[in-house]
Amino acid sequence: MKALLLAGGLGTRLRPLTENRPKPMALVGNRPWLEHLILDYKQQGIRSFVIAVKHYREMIESHLGDGSKYGVSIEYAVEKELLGTAGAIKNAEALLGDRFLVVNADIIHQMDLQKAIRFHEEHDGMVTICLTEVDDPSHYGAVEMGQGGRIRSFVEKPKLAEAPSNLINAGIYIVDRAALRYIPSGGAVSIEKETFPLLIRNGAGVFGHKLEGYWMDMGTTERYRQLHWDVLDRRFPLPISGEALDDNGIWLGTGVRIGQGALLVPPVMIGPNVTIGDRSVIGPYAVVGAGSRIGGGVRMARTILWDRCRIRTGAQLSNCIFGTGTHAGPHILHEAVCNRVLEVQRP
Repeated sequence: MKALLLAGGLGTRLRPLTENRPKPMALVGNRPWLEHLILDYKQQGIRSFVIAVKHYREMIESHLGDGSKYGVSIEYAVEKELLGTAGAIKNAEALLGDRFLVVNADIIHQMDLQKAIRFHEEHDGMVTICLTEVDDPSHYGAVEMGQGGRIRSFVEKPKLAEAPSNLINAGIYIVDRAALRYIPSGGAVSIEKETFPLLIRNGAGVFGHKLEGYWMDMGTTERYRQLHWDVLDRRFPLPISGEALDDNGIWLGTGVRIGQGALLVPPVMIGPNVTIGDRSVIGPYAVVGAGSRIGGGVRMARTILWDRCRIRTGAQLSNCIFGTGTHAGPHILHEAVCNRVLEVQRP
């Protein structure tokens, strides 16, 4: 079975971090999420991928290539213009088999794929929508479930009082090729607003399967931070590169240099080839990307640095997120967010 990963959008809600990269390539635990996703699916038996690309196509293709370095096969379905979620699937039709997975590639999740596939094989429908439960379904597509998991209605972004349930579309689908007949070619089509309601009305069989693993829409900086705290607390057991120090919540990459009197307060994840200056205090809840340089006397907590950041001597950072190559300090900064093309000044 192939997995089609939808990675063509811009990810505007995570800006400015995604000003220069697609949201699925945002770093999660010092590695692009799209890479984590492919490796996780590979471990669960999926070794053939199609990636739907539009914006920043070159970045994705240059990083992932044909997949051989990961032990998988990757093909690319290129959109000349944005086609929407269903349009992107239709555009990739020639690369897909009789049954395939579709995944919104910017959704953070860890699930039992084989359990979902078995559920799909046991019903007579064309589509299985993987579902997760949230407190407020008004930002998502909410479903009304019937007997045996059949979905009776699908409402995209309902008002809270009008939502049919708290079960929402998790952005992961198992699709039979026959469902592609319901998607017109050549234009933008929304699977949530158009295709699913059409399939339900026509009795084609749309079923829901509730996920039991971790799920997070990282579309805001607040949720992006929380995702990393969940990784550090191991609520989301994402593999962490580097050496774990005595199971105390500190992970160090290779080539890390720590100055005299510097203190790491767990949980902390330090990427490879990072330098931390004398008497700096890093943590709790800090993620430092590869090749970053932190000056002396820095205080940094609940902060995420991507690769090759420079933090000047004496800076104090809390609840900050800095994209690749950001230079910051020596100011006191709280909840600052910027990408590599900016230099942070006083708020």
